Amino acid sequence: MLAAARRMFTERGYDAATLRLIAREAGVDAGMVRHYFVDKAGLFRAAMELPIDPGAVIASLLAGDLESLGERLVRQFLTEWDRAGNSSAMVILVRSAMTHDESNRMLRQFITSQVLGRIAAAVDAPDRALRASLIGSQLVGLVVARYIVEVEPLASADPETVVAAVAPTVQRYLTGPIDLRLS
Repeated sequence: MLAAARRMFTERGYDAATLRLIAREAGVDAGMVRHYFVDKAGLFRAAMELPIDPGAVIASLLAGDLESLGERLVRQFLTEWDRAGNSSAMVILVRSAMTHDESNRMLRQFITSQVLGRIAAAVDAPDRALRASLIGSQLVGLVVARYIVEVEPLASADPETVVAAVAPTVQRYLTGPIDLRLS
């Protein structure tokens, strides 16, 4: 099932790879896929060997107040990426998305539906989707600089130093003024 899921997610992207299609490719009933993985996001996490459930993490972060969400989001993000290490499936997935169109599409669709869409729904300001995508750009840029390219001194900086530097920008995207001429 996992091999079929990897193939289908890679070939068709996250949105178009349905549980039925993956089950058919694996030669099993769709109910069996649901039994083992619950839903498409669970199957994706297992197939891509993601160590966390981004949807559950975002849900727990969104349970707190919006005024400190930027700091909580960046701290949790760094905690998960630092724990994963540089050879993790998450790093490999981001690296492949930078050079492989299908991997890029799959990762973009997953992040958009499981992370950025949930953040956008929580934002109480104009242009929610733009604000969420700006947060995504900040965090993806942080991943590339700290974990992929390993730009110093960012790559070896204490996580709390990075939180102190990056969280205010993320918080501004959430609740502060932004120039909306882009929309």
